[in-house]
Amino acid sequence: MLDLFAIFTKGGIVLWCFQGTGLTITRAVNSLIKTVILQERGGVGYYEHESLKLQFKLDNEFELVFVVAYQKILQLCYVDKLLQQTQLLYRDKYKNELLQGSTAIQLLLDVTTSSYHDFTEQFQYLLNQLEQQVKLESLQPRAMRQYTKKGDDGKGITPVASVHNNGVEDVDTGEDPNDVDVDTNVDQSERQKPSLSITSKGSARTLGGGVRKVAKGSKKTTSSLSKSPKATNQIKPVKQARQWANEGSSKDKEKYDCSDDVTSGELPVQQQASSSHVTKGSMSGQLRPLEQKQGQQQEEEEVKRSTTGGLLSFFKGLTGGKTITSDAMKPVLDKMTDHLIAKNVASDIVDKLCQSVAAKLDGKVIGTFSGVTATVKACFEESLVQILSPQKRIDVLREVLLSKQQKKKPFVITFCGVNGVGKSTNLAKVCFWLLDNGYRVLIAACDTFRSGAVEQLRTHTAHLSALHPPQDSGPPNVQLFERGYNKDAAGIAMEAILYANQQGFDVVLVDTAGRMQNNEPLMTALAKLISVNSPDLVLFVGEALVGNEAVDQLTQFNNALRDYGGGGASATPIDGILLTKFDTIDDKVGAAISMTYTTGQPIMFVGTGQTYTDLKSLNVTSVVTSLMN
Repeated sequence: MLDLFAIFTKGGIVLWCFQGTGLTITRAVNSLIKTVILQERGGVGYYEHESLKLQFKLDNEFELVFVVAYQKILQLCYVDKLLQQTQLLYRDKYKNELLQGSTAIQLLLDVTTSSYHDFTEQFQYLLNQLEQQVKLESLQPRAMRQYTKKGDDGKGITPVASVHNNGVEDVDTGEDPNDVDVDTNVDQSERQKPSLSITSKGSARTLGGGVRKVAKGSKKTTSSLSKSPKATNQIKPVKQARQWANEGSSKDKEKYDCSDDVTSGELPVQQQASSSHVTKGSMSGQLRPLEQKQGQQQEEEEVKRSTTGGLLSFFKGLTGGKTITSDAMKPVLDKMTDHLIAKNVASDIVDKLCQSVAAKLDGKVIGTFSGVTATVKACFEESLVQILSPQKRIDVLREVLLSKQQKKKPFVITFCGVNGVGKSTNLAKVCFWLLDNGYRVLIAACDTFRSGAVEQLRTHTAHLSALHPPQDSGPPNVQLFERGYNKDAAGIAMEAILYANQQGFDVVLVDTAGRMQNNEPLMTALAKLISVNSPDLVLFVGEALVGNEAVDQLTQFNNALRDYGGGGASATPIDGILLTKFDTIDDKVGAAISMTYTTGQPIMFVGTGQTYTDLKSLNVTSVVTSLMN
């Protein structure tokens, strides 16, 4: 039994609704609109919310959405057909009204005056027909499946021999079994011998003779090879060293040798420039976004000039439109699939994106002068911008201030991820950013597994303390809290938070050990650390170099933290993403799309280098432009 069938516009106006039960479906439909339709995730065609399953179909010509909701335990098999036939019935019945382009107020007046009352009767009739058809099909006996196999040539299909008589196959040889050979002149032993022959150049010879001849020939060849004289006085070639294109020569040694510049207590010129790059106060305020390349800006301006304004837009309004079909979009989507995969987007995410774009454009009417390729590309750009734009904005500086003033406790940030992605290094970058904005930071060394993890954080703390020394012999602005190795990470984090609260620290940065996403004991320990200490922000640190692996890592981390931490089915423990090594990928920025699409959480920080100031915020326009060009 259906719980709900609703028809509403993409603007949010409900045109018609049929409710089969008394359950409230408002939350489920709102969640569908918020997390699927508005986030460009409509390629799958269904959405599960608690115990309900919602299937939907988009009508792009009239900007309508058809939604049916039912209990997912029922497994109704006629829902797809019901959606399709209801869409056709509704379009045919109210085509004139929809083509007139009624305003929102007129549509609301139509609903209040019950102009769609007769459509309810037609829908119930259609629903009863489909339900009765399913019942009749379930009562009819199923025909036994006929197993067939292909012939030797791969073209003909012959029936498989029936098996009987204790598993012995009765193979049809084309002869009558009643026919008995009564020829007694032929010896039975000769009759049983197979007549094997080898055909060579049109002449037949027996197998035994052929084998003997081949054996003799091979004997001659081996003997002739063994008697062949060895080659003498051969000069072995000397392997030459490979010359690389940018290898340089010995003449360039003086150019790059800076050892003579080191005098008493002075650094070389290059090191002085790099050390002066990290200065106090250089990252105060919000993080700066990624710089957009000049070529990308010029391409965007050209696209805007070609698509907006001018005489062409005037002709678009005068000419008739054409409808986009799935067949017309298929070659464009195939090329776009190869292009996005080459840009390092995960293949599963590319398939879902293509399905979403196809569902959004199927049946849409475009102008005569508009091409299918340009329309599909523009739709892809809109979808990518919508995916990368965060659903909720997390202002870390504001949250730290509110936690300090209202909650009277430090703001806790936990860093987690797989091995070798740069958690400790980027934790130091975030610490430098917070110190530049006047906050006191405590670093909790909860990586008690990797050798050298505590020493690495101790070195970073010393450097950060030198860059941000305490004022007037006051308390330190940054401090390391560590208890050594082979200790409980959750207990160390708890002690660090209590210590930070007592000493008046504003932020606690918790560094965790790197772990693979399929390591169940380590994932359970991480879930314990997060569930016991309840950090305000959980950041997943991922590399910008990975493609399909990013989806697997983020999905399993999120599922493990949710399952082992006792969260509900809809809980999302990971609050944001820190994307590292972004300066090494050029325009292959697909990992950003893969990670954001998987959990829907924003990319809050982007690591772009090795210094403390190499921390940026994500520039959505720049990433989308790099993906599409």
